[in-house]
Amino acid sequence: MELISLLLVVLVVLFLANVIKNQKKYKYSNFPPGPKPLPIIGNLHLISSIKPQKSFMELSKKYGTVFSVQFGTEKMVILCGYETVKDALINHAEEFAGRPVTAIGSRTSRGYGIIFSNGENWKVMRRFTLSTLRDFGMGKKSLENRIIEECESLMQKCRSYGGKPFNNQIVINVAVANIIVSILMDQRCDYDDPAILKFMTLFNEIFRIAGSTMVRLYNSYPWLIKWLPGAHRKLFESLKEMQEFATETFTRKKKELDINNQRNLIDAFLAKQKEGKPESTLYYHNENLSMLVSNLFAAGMETTSTTLRWGLLLMMKYPDIQTKVQSEIENFIGSAQPQVKHRQKMSYTDAVIHEIQRYGDIAPGSIPHATTKDMTFRGYFLPKGTIVIPLLHSVLRDKAYFEKPEEFYPEHFLDSDGKFKKNEAFIPFSLGKRSCAGENLANMELFLFFTSLLQNFTFQAPPGAELDLNPAPGFANIPLPHEMCAIPRNDTYLPS
Repeated sequence: MELISLLLVVLVVLFLANVIKNQKKYKYSNFPPGPKPLPIIGNLHLISSIKPQKSFMELSKKYGTVFSVQFGTEKMVILCGYETVKDALINHAEEFAGRPVTAIGSRTSRGYGIIFSNGENWKVMRRFTLSTLRDFGMGKKSLENRIIEECESLMQKCRSYGGKPFNNQIVINVAVANIIVSILMDQRCDYDDPAILKFMTLFNEIFRIAGSTMVRLYNSYPWLIKWLPGAHRKLFESLKEMQEFATETFTRKKKELDINNQRNLIDAFLAKQKEGKPESTLYYHNENLSMLVSNLFAAGMETTSTTLRWGLLLMMKYPDIQTKVQSEIENFIGSAQPQVKHRQKMSYTDAVIHEIQRYGDIAPGSIPHATTKDMTFRGYFLPKGTIVIPLLHSVLRDKAYFEKPEEFYPEHFLDSDGKFKKNEAFIPFSLGKRSCAGENLANMELFLFFTSLLQNFTFQAPPGAELDLNPAPGFANIPLPHEMCAIPRNDTYLPS
């Protein structure tokens, strides 16, 4: 009993210390308003664990487009609506360019890589990534040809099911992953490769549990939560396996490196290590490479493959839209292999792809930002290090820019003459200094994979199946598990 009593006293003291620390940090009277937090859990009771973005939208009705919520003892600021998000990420780009330093981040990314790093490390890694992606084909015909080759492999895989139902998650994951793998390692994986299948299962598990309540609470109470069972433990195990995979990969590449014949991003990084400059030691070390490979694999695979899966699900749900896309493919491409150059002529298909990205809303909360210094934003004081969530969901559902924000409506991107029109609130890749470095690659992949799939197949739900457009619980908006039937179309429209 004495031991239990002592433990309870320690827990109470630690909790109060956290509260006092938090109160000091946010003692300013003009910090953004928000709901009153409860002890220990903060506002977690008000935030849906399945659709937190919906809870934030409801709170914004009461507290405005800039408000605060508290997870455990950690306060964060939510930005809602296109005008507010744009103001922050464009007009105050430097001030909102940080990433929060959290217990989860310290345990997993340790400040390395590109997605969760800060300061000069982030700047060096982002410059290297952008320049190297360009060097190895992003935006060039060579990469387009590589995607076209993968399209043909994907068509063969879908055709192998003979029109019978199958779950497309791993199939689409591997097809898209092969593009980023070709840039990172100059190789591809077979669709039935046990190693890649295990890795994809691991990766999908990480995305499923990353937004869980226990993971959120870990940031406030790591000293307590780490001893408890829950999703956070599975997250750490899965991330460790991913890191081991990345480390094993670049270690193997190191033995094969030819500085005069750099064939992929890992080669380019390893060559930087050997330059002997101060930057080589400071930034081009193995920890950064391991995390960078994991970051780029995640960013290059998950969002694009999930968007494609939403696209096929929506085509099954709205067969009339699928038919119109196929008709446009027949008119402008015919039996030829789809190419990027076709996109500018295909207004309806382009609008459908944009609407899939908008409606799918893959990253509803974006990746959290942090203020890089004390600042005032829209009349509120935000101290340095404040966690900020630019709610992309609120932008892609902004009624001021989208006529039917809750519906799948390709006409959001068509003018009165049926021509494609841009919409400034379409920012699925975010804005500003932390916007997605692979946006051009993703756009190329989405068009080529989507048009190739609809050129070759008509997608239908299995007999009697109900199509549910609600996303699965998790950090990202991923379709619920489902099966589809890929019905081969007339051989006239198979790739030549």
